[in-house]
Amino acid sequence: MDYQKLYEEKLTTAAEAVKVVKSGDWVEYGWCTNHPVALDKALAERKDELTDVKVRGGVTMWMPEIAKAEDAAEHFVWNSWHMSGIDRKIVTKGMGYFSPLRYSELPRFYRDGLPVDVAMLQVTPMDAHGNFNFGLVTSHIADMLAQAKVIIVEVNQNLPWGIGLTGSEINIKDVDMVVEGDNPPVAQLGAGGPPTDVDRAVAELIVPEIPNGACLQLGIGGMPNTIGAMIAQSDLKDLGVHTEMYVDAFVDIAKAGKITGARKNLDKGRQVYAFAAGTQKLYDYIDHNPEVLGAPVDYTNDVRVIAQLDNFISINNAIDLDLFGQVNAESAGIKHISGTGGQLDFVMGAYLSKGGKSFICMSSTVTGKDGSLKSRIVPTLTTGTITTDPRSTVQYLVTEYGMVNLKGITTWERAEKIISIAHPDFREQLIQDAEKMGIWRRSNRI
Repeated sequence: MDYQKLYEEKLTTAAEAVKVVKSGDWVEYGWCTNHPVALDKALAERKDELTDVKVRGGVTMWMPEIAKAEDAAEHFVWNSWHMSGIDRKIVTKGMGYFSPLRYSELPRFYRDGLPVDVAMLQVTPMDAHGNFNFGLVTSHIADMLAQAKVIIVEVNQNLPWGIGLTGSEINIKDVDMVVEGDNPPVAQLGAGGPPTDVDRAVAELIVPEIPNGACLQLGIGGMPNTIGAMIAQSDLKDLGVHTEMYVDAFVDIAKAGKITGARKNLDKGRQVYAFAAGTQKLYDYIDHNPEVLGAPVDYTNDVRVIAQLDNFISINNAIDLDLFGQVNAESAGIKHISGTGGQLDFVMGAYLSKGGKSFICMSSTVTGKDGSLKSRIVPTLTTGTITTDPRSTVQYLVTEYGMVNLKGITTWERAEKIISIAHPDFREQLIQDAEKMGIWRRSNRI
């Protein structure tokens, strides 16, 4: 097959390609770093011709052009599988909504018939075998494209080639149109500021719990990054990686020689992830690197897969939690912030792993807009707040004041342990709240 000839036959402009979009269509933008750029701009320029175009994306890294116009909501509706700060701004404009899910289920949604009229996403340049790579995203892309009536790829020469376990490429013969974009730099996720004293205190509690040969999953944020930096400086060895999101901390750990994957029960010697986002350091590391493999999220986040990896260590953040041990990692009351993502799957999977442990970490307090100190440990979650991890699933909770294990204990023991890692200024009030709720037994442990 002459792949180059086929490529040239399917090559078109962004303006021509988006003419296939009709009012009422479901349009896919891919995920995170492979959302389209030139195609998005061309679609935005057609807005006055269109109504009720329903667009799906997730972990949005920049404001889509279709969302910038004052009257954008009259033409497009944005549907996010996982909310970022940009997604929240789109919701605030009155044209965006969240789609609740466990991220591990997303590929099946498409296999079960989720409608996709047009799919458009950024890909790498075509290789000698006619394949385009999805770059830093494997996730659900292959299943989404299998459902699409029309597939348009936008080539970006700056997108790194992420080697995949499966589902990371599409061949030119399966593509309807090719657009050569403007080759923008790949969107970067800042590494954040220097670790705080609280970050370091939490990291110092967790890192000693990690054995040699452990398999790591890290969430996003200052605390997981600080833990990653501390692991890179530790004496740990033969670590493995099996994670939802691949972040800069893994690069640091790998370059420090701590990651070999030699003891992994699955995918020995390989770091496995569903998607990646970070700095250029991360993108350069992933590019054509056979030690790092993208995989569908129904593999990376499957509780049954995670459970097969011995000494699985899952480390994630929370927004707040209550005295029953319910963890909220996705909303502030009814205001949606992120999503369930894979946190619940990793919390459950790590506990099922032989020697595995899951850690939910957070600072004990947050400073409110009025400058006052507020406890992240609350009697009950605020009305409208989403429970990400039910109380029955949580294992270790960690703040700068300590670490507690909630498995196998009663409600009064839970309340006592949780209060013991709250900020001291709030403990007495939390005890009074626990007494009112009938989950406090005065035993002088605090």
